[in-house]
Amino acid sequence: MVRRLLVLLSATALVLGVAVPVHAARSEVYVALGDSAASGPLVPNQVVPDLGCWRSDRNYAHLTAQAIGAATFRDVTCSGAKTRDMYNSQGTDLGSVAPQLDALSSDTTLVTVQIGANDVGLTGFIEDCLNLLPPPVGDACNDDYVVDGQDSWRVKTDALRPKLTTLVNDIRARSPRARIFVVGYATYAPPNGCYPTVPIIKADANYIRATLQYFNRMLAEQAAAAGVAFVDLQTPSVGHDPCKAPGVRWIEPYVPASPAAPFHPNGLGMRNFATVVTAAVSGAL
Repeated sequence: MVRRLLVLLSATALVLGVAVPVHAARSEVYVALGDSAASGPLVPNQVVPDLGCWRSDRNYAHLTAQAIGAATFRDVTCSGAKTRDMYNSQGTDLGSVAPQLDALSSDTTLVTVQIGANDVGLTGFIEDCLNLLPPPVGDACNDDYVVDGQDSWRVKTDALRPKLTTLVNDIRARSPRARIFVVGYATYAPPNGCYPTVPIIKADANYIRATLQYFNRMLAEQAAAAGVAFVDLQTPSVGHDPCKAPGVRWIEPYVPASPAAPFHPNGLGMRNFATVVTAAVSGAL
């Protein structure tokens, strides 16, 4: 009976030209966890409460929730979040917010989580490599991160592995019915960069690129080890990095031309990331 009703509704919708949400029959209870790459700082419109989290009502989680017809949606993504803020209250510029895992419940059916970049300081790392004057006047930054012959960013990235495994297990414990998706990070630098459009010299741009690729591989590996899905945003965002022109790029450069924080997704990026995330959660049924 239910199946016939769904077929009838779909047929009616096609006749009327109405889009049927992908998961309308599933009554999804969707919870979005994550940091500023997920929350969408400065992307219109910033929502209340928790203004200190710089959360947009047009981030990829909101758009995905609309696309799948989620019956319940809770977005607790927050700028500056680290893995510890999944478990503990997070301080923001405008007050404290509850631990993100508090948004989970036993009836949660879908979770996306994009976290880890702030644990290792990737955004600050990119900004540290800005160089207004090229060599020989300006200094490269990549060699500053080799300590005792080891790449300190890779050491930090590897140290995060067990925390992510624990986090996935804790999400599963709180929401045993949920399908869990670990979301990766976008492409922030093309090969060789684009100095001076984005003032990061060639060697540093390639170092940033390799560092983020390693970080995304780590996320994918930990998701696989924990038995959950990984959503790759790096590959589809190739050609849409901060070096590209407005209207093409999905990530804004240090001086944004669209409402977005520097080196964060703009509205166009969020729409395209929502397409990727929606396809991933829809294809995992």
